[in-house]
Amino acid sequence: MPICPAGHQTNATDFCDTCGLPVTPGDAAAPAPIPSPIGGPVICPHCQTPNVADALFCEACGYDFTSGSLPIPDVGAAPDSLVEPVETPPEPEPLVEPVETTPEPAADSLVEPVETPPQPEPLVEPVETTPEPAAEPLPAEPSTTPPPLPEEPSASEASRRAPQIPAEPPIRPQVEWVAELWIDPDWYAAQGSSDPLPSPGLPDIVPLVKASNLIGRVSHSRGIFPDVDCELDSGCSRRHAMLTTDGTRWWIEDLDSANGTFVGAAAGPLPAMPIPQGRVELTAGQRIYVGAWTRIVVRRATEDEQEAFAGLAG
Repeated sequence: MPICPAGHQTNATDFCDTCGLPVTPGDAAAPAPIPSPIGGPVICPHCQTPNVADALFCEACGYDFTSGSLPIPDVGAAPDSLVEPVETPPEPEPLVEPVETTPEPAADSLVEPVETPPQPEPLVEPVETTPEPAAEPLPAEPSTTPPPLPEEPSASEASRRAPQIPAEPPIRPQVEWVAELWIDPDWYAAQGSSDPLPSPGLPDIVPLVKASNLIGRVSHSRGIFPDVDCELDSGCSRRHAMLTTDGTRWWIEDLDSANGTFVGAAAGPLPAMPIPQGRVELTAGQRIYVGAWTRIVVRRATEDEQEAFAGLAG
């Protein structure tokens, strides 16, 4: 006899007589339990699980050894694959056409505005109000903050405010040394010059304002302008000798002149030999002889001479 998937025996071959589940052709009657040795376990023919002797149901699957039927499964727990889903038909669209609703006019638009009559002007004349006198300001309390100190004038302002002291005139450097140029008849006689001797007289005073002073005669063509000019003495060379000083002492040096440079004492005979090459220091009272008649004496300037030559030094 066929058995449905739920374990019911049914006479029908298409649906179960008990639960209505479809019966497949492969479903057949449940096999009988496998006999076991006397006193041994009973083998379930459905799940092959051994059970104790004299067991009425299989402990594993619930097979009934007395009736040979399987346990009845819960119909509500039937697999979803056996129940065909029911499709719900879509709801039909409504055949009634929608009615357009016209919005009702607002209540305010139906009421006509009521004009309010203008209010009459008041008959009471306005009363002029007299302004109250302004309150007098209270006297200010004396400040306890000390007055600011006067600012000190800057250096430039102080210099402008200071009394202007007239500046003293600059001190002009003074001429400390001069050279006297004499026409010496004795030296002229000793030289035996053929040039006529000029008339002797007072000496020419020449300020010595340089550390080196040239003795000679002017030559414009050669650009020679000596500091001690012996222009009338033709026996003096253009660049005859050089006077040098350190401020307190003096030296004389011959510059390869034609007639030589001579130095002698103030008292005694005239010098006969010229000075050697190089510088020779002059001592107090010595005289220099050059050319045919020129005698030169180097000395300190007097006050009158310093006043006369003021501004030439430096």
